[in-house]
Amino acid sequence: MRRPSRSAWSLSDSSAWARSISLLEANDSAGNTFKATAKPVLIGTAVVGATTMIFSIILILEKAGLLHISLTDAPVLLGFICGGAVIYWFCGASMQAVTTGAYRAVEFIKKNMDLNKKEADLEDSKTVVKICTQYAQSGMWNIFIALMSLTLAFAFFDPNFFVAYLISIAIFGLYQAIFMANAGGAWDNAKKLVEVDFKEKNTPVHAATVVGDTVGDPFKDTSSVALNPIIKFSTLFGLLAVEIALQIREKAHEHQSLNYGPILGVAMLTVGLVFVWRSFYAMRIPKKDAAPAGAH
Repeated sequence: MRRPSRSAWSLSDSSAWARSISLLEANDSAGNTFKATAKPVLIGTAVVGATTMIFSIILILEKAGLLHISLTDAPVLLGFICGGAVIYWFCGASMQAVTTGAYRAVEFIKKNMDLNKKEADLEDSKTVVKICTQYAQSGMWNIFIALMSLTLAFAFFDPNFFVAYLISIAIFGLYQAIFMANAGGAWDNAKKLVEVDFKEKNTPVHAATVVGDTVGDPFKDTSSVALNPIIKFSTLFGLLAVEIALQIREKAHEHQSLNYGPILGVAMLTVGLVFVWRSFYAMRIPKKDAAPAGAH
């Protein structure tokens, strides 16, 4: 329902069908509401799958005699904090990639396109899509490598810390996704309310709702949806990493040799933090003009 209504509205908005725009605006608002309601179900399935894998990890660690979870233990508390921090980092990094891609596309349009043309040129449209895709992929790789590295690193440190980290990822991810889906849909619908019901386009109120929709779109269409695979990947990588960490620990114990698991953990943590840095600072929108020295 959501995709056809959105596509129909987009087609009419880019054409001369003024009457069709007013008719389809309400449809698009209903689509936003439908999508905001359906997304929590999607995220819920990810949490159910994550819960299954987390219990598998708990059983594996209990069998090895390595799990002693207590809410007052420092590693457990730190794990809960780190899981929440990763969720909020991901939301910020994914929105940063979207914002930078949009900015680059707008800059290209201003510099290279004739905005007075009645119809868009096909090659120009392809170039804009290419710019947005490149920044989306760049942001995706930064986030994916950072998430994988951090999850593998934490698995090599403390089992209690790691289990708390995965539980926190699932819980924070669920509620953050619900919030972002609903908030993004509300911002989008607020703009349509001003445009269609109040008929106040090109007013300060409309400008404010456009700003809200600019934030709301990546909220509901980027970060909230992508939290689904983030929860699944974290627990899947975690299950694999726990098995690897246990094998390394057992071999070190059998041969009375060095357990190099924590060393691998530090290395993976370093890689993860580098890509966390890249996800923000390598994706920044550059300042056009530096302020002259001594300027106030």
